[in-house]
Amino acid sequence: MKTRTLILQISIIGLSLLMITGCKSKQQKTSDQAMKIKKEIVGLLDGKEVVLYTLVNANGMTASITNYGAIVTALTAPDKAGKFENVVLGFDKLQSYWTEPYINNCCYLGAIVGRYGNRIAKGKFSLNGNDFSLPINNGPNSLHGGLKGFDKVVWDSEPFSNEEGDGVKLSYFSKNMEEGYPGNFTITVFYTLMKDNSLKVDYDGTIDQACPVNVTHHGYFNLTGNAKTDILGHEIQILADRYTVVDSTLIPTGELRPVAGTPMDFTTAHTVGERIAQVDGGYDHNYVLSDNVAPMRQVVRVKEPVSGRIMEVFTTEPGVQFYSGNFLDGILTGTGNVKYTKHWGFCLETQHFPDSPNQPTFPSTVLEPGQRYKHTTVYKFGAE
Repeated sequence: MKTRTLILQISIIGLSLLMITGCKSKQQKTSDQAMKIKKEIVGLLDGKEVVLYTLVNANGMTASITNYGAIVTALTAPDKAGKFENVVLGFDKLQSYWTEPYINNCCYLGAIVGRYGNRIAKGKFSLNGNDFSLPINNGPNSLHGGLKGFDKVVWDSEPFSNEEGDGVKLSYFSKNMEEGYPGNFTITVFYTLMKDNSLKVDYDGTIDQACPVNVTHHGYFNLTGNAKTDILGHEIQILADRYTVVDSTLIPTGELRPVAGTPMDFTTAHTVGERIAQVDGGYDHNYVLSDNVAPMRQVVRVKEPVSGRIMEVFTTEPGVQFYSGNFLDGILTGTGNVKYTKHWGFCLETQHFPDSPNQPTFPSTVLEPGQRYKHTTVYKFGAE
């Protein structure tokens, strides 16, 4: 998803914080030789080091992750011939994430978004008798945490290794009333490049005042490898029999409508482009996976028939936003000098439902003091 109304506000914020040092980039290995993690310090932003980590597993799969926005900048996976290529949209240079044209055409490439991922109607909600107002940055609504959400801050970071694989731990302290959200919220995200060619994303957070929380990964995938073509030929299966109906501003009406007999039905595999013309604006909808947080289970399977690459998504979350890259407009030139035009990537944002703070029938997103915000999503790659 993307907003076109950040523009001047984000430019001012981003440029005022841009303090990149002139020091030369330096690379270093972690002291633990068992960890195949390369660390490159790019410079300073917001007074903190901007770091790029590159993980490599025993199969040769790689994941590049930066502590700016907790962004996955690149992720390689093998095709049916064993050829490794990048399967996410991103940029070759980290500076591209916080300078124009990206800052004026923000589409959250590969970032962690929050404090509330997805939309909140008119940027307003009430909680415990108090009314809260959020920045309006997507038509009449608030999107992905506001003008300066989690995708535009520098996180604390450190590498780690465990029995599952190697990874990066990223933590951010969101102060009370940051972007209008109540409570001091501490969020930690663990990215693990696993031995079975999965990228695992664990979320863990605490808060000192009640607040709606909905943090998710906003990766854009393209399984052709190095984004050779658009994603309309990808075959996708979503194991959900309902979706949240939205109005013209993509805010849920409250109706959970069956997908059966509609172009929203991916209970059996269809290509993204097969029926997209029947969906006003393209796919940008939340699919109902369960009525609340559930045990880890597979919820999506995607195949790109030419490369043979497969991506399976597992999650504990009750919903997943399927977005077909409708607002990519060719302004951004990404990794490998590829123009990111309409439908050049798709997102599968595991989440709670959009606008839940204003929808009493939806699963609650309110995090209370003493509770832990915890969920997990796994993106597993293979080929056939």
